[in-house]
Amino acid sequence: MTGAWIRFAASAVCMVLGLVFMVSAVFGVNKFRHALNRMHAAALGDTLGILFVILSLMIMRGFSLDSLKLLMVIVFFWIASPVSGHMISRLEAMTDESLGELSVLEKGSKVHVQLHDVSNLDRRASREKKKKGAKGR
Repeated sequence: MTGAWIRFAASAVCMVLGLVFMVSAVFGVNKFRHALNRMHAAALGDTLGILFVILSLMIMRGFSLDSLKLLMVIVFFWIASPVSGHMISRLEAMTDESLGELSVLEKGSKVHVQLHDVSNLDRRASREKKKKGAKGR
């Protein structure tokens, strides 16, 4: 009887922790302005939230075939989520022309943030590729 209450308490703690991560991800997504920052907040909250919620279900169910299936869901999600997030962020980085490179310069007590336009570098690199391709023919 006592073991069932301990298992229920551990399960409830994991469930609440997972829900806290998911709710904080919602606020993180709404707080940030840039798409890559939003995606980072969503991916972390989503991954940790699902981990703790499914772990809660595994604890509640006990060690059985069901918990093995839930473990496989966690493993699949932890493999698929970073890969899909990386693919989406690469797509955003390739298609967003306003995306630049930030450099932070600290001089004394002042901090200067400079935004470098990297779109010209991409255009120059694509022109050089075309020139190399034309020379090879």
